Amino acid sequence: NKRAVELLLFRKSPEQLKVRIARVFLYGVSLMNRVMQMWQAGLSLLLCSNVALADWSALNMRQGVTEISQRVYDLHMLIFYICCAIGVLVFGVMIISMLMHRKSLGVTPATFHEDTRVEVAWTVIPIIILLVMAVPATSTLRDMYESSDSDLDIEVRGYQWKWQYTYLNEDPAEEIQFMSALKTPRNEIQNLEAKGEHYLLDVDNPLVIPINKRIRFLVTSQDTIHAFWVPDFALKRDAIPGFVHESWAIVEEPGVYRGQCAELCGKEHGFMPIVVHAVEQEEYDLWVAEKQAEAAEVFNTVGKTWSMEELMVEGEEVYLRNCAACHQPNGQGIPPAFPSLVGQGIAVGSVQEHIDILLYGRAGTSMQAFGKQLNAAEIAAVITYERNAWGNNMNQMVQPKEINTMMASE
Repeated sequence: NKRAVELLLFRKSPEQLKVRIARVFLYGVSLMNRVMQMWQAGLSLLLCSNVALADWSALNMRQGVTEISQRVYDLHMLIFYICCAIGVLVFGVMIISMLMHRKSLGVTPATFHEDTRVEVAWTVIPIIILLVMAVPATSTLRDMYESSDSDLDIEVRGYQWKWQYTYLNEDPAEEIQFMSALKTPRNEIQNLEAKGEHYLLDVDNPLVIPINKRIRFLVTSQDTIHAFWVPDFALKRDAIPGFVHESWAIVEEPGVYRGQCAELCGKEHGFMPIVVHAVEQEEYDLWVAEKQAEAAEVFNTVGKTWSMEELMVEGEEVYLRNCAACHQPNGQGIPPAFPSLVGQGIAVGSVQEHIDILLYGRAGTSMQAFGKQLNAAEIAAVITYERNAWGNNMNQMVQPKEINTMMASE
C-alpha cells in the first residue's frame, strides 16, 4: 500500500531500491509463468480427456432410446440452460456491482432499505420462469404415466436380490415366467479374478422385448422395496410389496440396455442388475418359442427319476445362483444372520423341514420363500446338493416329482 511504499523509499538507497524492484518484478513474472503453465496443463488434460468436450455425453444425462427418454433429456437441457442464464445474470450483476461501487473509487453507499418495484420484479420474474419450465415438464410427466393401450404386458417382481419377469397372457398356459439373477462370477466379486466388461451388470436370463411395440411394465415386489431402473428408457418405478406401479416404453433401436435396482434393498442391493434385449419381432417370436419349449422340457423332466449325479450338478448351479450370496459358496454362511449349512442346521436335519423352508421361507428371518422362484426340479436339486455337499454326505436324494406333488397340492 501507499504507506509501505513511502517507508520503502525513505529507508533504501537508490541502488538497493532498484535491486528490490527488479526482484519483485522477476518474481511476479515467474509466478505468472507458473500460473500459465498450470492453465495450459489443465486445458490439455481437459481436451484430451475421454469424458470432456470429446465425449460430453459421458458427463451429461443419457439421451436414451425412447421418445420419452428424449423428451426428458430435452427438458433437462432446457432447464439447465435456464439455470446457466440465471447464474450468469446474477453473478454478473454481483461482480459488476462490487467492482463499480467499491470503496477505493470513493463511491458513497446508498441508504435506502426497500424498493417496491425491485421487490415486485424479483417475485414476478421467478414465477414466470417457473411457469415456462412447468408447461413442458407437466406434459412430459403426464405422458410418462399414461400406460394404456399396450401391445405387451410384463410383470416385474423384485426379490432379494433378483428379478422375476412374467409375460402376461389371457391364457395362463401361454404365459412365460423366469427369474433373472446376477451372472458375474463370485471370484470377480471377491477380487480373485480380473473384472469383466459388464461387471455386476450382467444376468443369466435377460428380459427380451420386441422393438416398436408399446411395452407396459407392472412393477411390484415380493419382499422389500426395490426400484426397477433402466436409464436408456427413462424408466424408474419403485417396486413395493402389495402395490403395482405401471410404466411403459417403446424401444425403437435394437440393442442391449442395462439398469440396476435403484432402492437400497439389503445386503446384495448392488448385485441386482437389469438387462433388457430389444430385438426385431421375428427374433422375439423365436425367443418365445424357445422359452415355451424350455417350459415343456421342464414339465417332462419333473416326472422322471433323477440320478444323484444329475441332482448334484443341477443343484450346485441353483445354489450358486440363488443361495451363495447369503450362505456363501462354501456353505459356511455369515452367522448368525445366515447360518452355516456345513454339518449342522437344516442341511443335516429333517428332509421335510428342509423342503418346507425352501418352499415357504422362515418368518422373521432373511430366509425367503423359493416356491414361486424355482421350479420343482431346481428345488429338489438344491436340497439334494445341500445335504450331500461340503462333507455333509447324508446320501439322501429328493426327486422333483415329490416337490411337484407338494406344490400342486397348495
